Amino acid sequence: MNKSRANEIDLLRFLAAIAVVLFHYAFRGYVAHSSPMPYPLLESIAKYGRYGVELFFLISGFVILMTASGGSLKHFVISRIVRLYPAFWVCCTLTFLILLLFANGKPTFVQYLSNMTMLSSFSFMQKLAPVTHIDGAYWSLVVEMYFYMLVAIVLLLRQIHRAEILLTGWLLVIIFFELARLDRMRDILMVDYGAYFIGGAMMFRIWSEGWSPLRMGVILGSWALSLYEVWIALPKFEAVTGTVMNRGIVLALITAFFIVMVLVALKKTSWIGRRNWMLLGSLTYPLYLIHQAIGYLIFQRFYPAVNAHLLFWGTIAIMIGVAYLINVYIEQRFATPFKQQLNNRWNALSSFIVPAARPRAD
Repeated sequence: MNKSRANEIDLLRFLAAIAVVLFHYAFRGYVAHSSPMPYPLLESIAKYGRYGVELFFLISGFVILMTASGGSLKHFVISRIVRLYPAFWVCCTLTFLILLLFANGKPTFVQYLSNMTMLSSFSFMQKLAPVTHIDGAYWSLVVEMYFYMLVAIVLLLRQIHRAEILLTGWLLVIIFFELARLDRMRDILMVDYGAYFIGGAMMFRIWSEGWSPLRMGVILGSWALSLYEVWIALPKFEAVTGTVMNRGIVLALITAFFIVMVLVALKKTSWIGRRNWMLLGSLTYPLYLIHQAIGYLIFQRFYPAVNAHLLFWGTIAIMIGVAYLINVYIEQRFATPFKQQLNNRWNALSSFIVPAARPRAD
């Protein structure tokens, strides 16, 4: 077992991705997009797969603080670009082309170019080109990008060694915003989802440094805030989807996510981590990016001509297969040269901005 990483997180990522896929295919697509293919065998369960995204955010807090813990802004920025953009560019392009060729509501080229930046939902981009996401799943990437920016600012200010104080303060600020019902700066401070990133980041501190009252206190506070956030968000979700969610199940799911991740942080899941889950983990990101819009289109095109069971599970298998090909032929193949190029560009830019001190003439 690789003791420098929590291998079981790869499995959790994949399970979260599958939960989201089932949510979109067996519930969300049918009720929200007039897909002609219902799948009632899973519909009542699949609607809770929506909370796979919350598990992603919790994991992201853990992993991102791990990446940033070395204190290097250069390493953090380049590692995030290499991790996110190549697969995203391919998935976004594939989705754009397939929708352009086969969908009734066709995306525009401006929409495509704006989406390719992964910043299309930010206010300054909306002023330049007010467009929507080509694939609805991209919304969570915007939340992730806000978190990365906050971490990058901390690294720029060289304050990552004060991560626990900053995380505690961030949690208190979010609680204040909710109690005061303030609307300004909610996106920047990530009021709706920040508790997951805070909790996950503090779990990394436990994983790397051990248990402490402060760390556990922040995790408990993050858990309580997360329960509050999902509770107040439920009426809107139910109104949009026309369903009724069992409050107990939703709260139990969020609680289970925190419990499992705390067990990972305390290294109580080594019996799972001894197995190599890297392949499943590597499929998670491209699967999440590619499955939604194209999957909906497949259902609309081929149901009821194709048996619903074959179409449903076959589409999932196809998406996993495409995710595998993207990982092997894009992510793995281009990661190293792309990283090297970014390193060279960073070094060149740094030399331009901060020229090397010239030797003093005698």
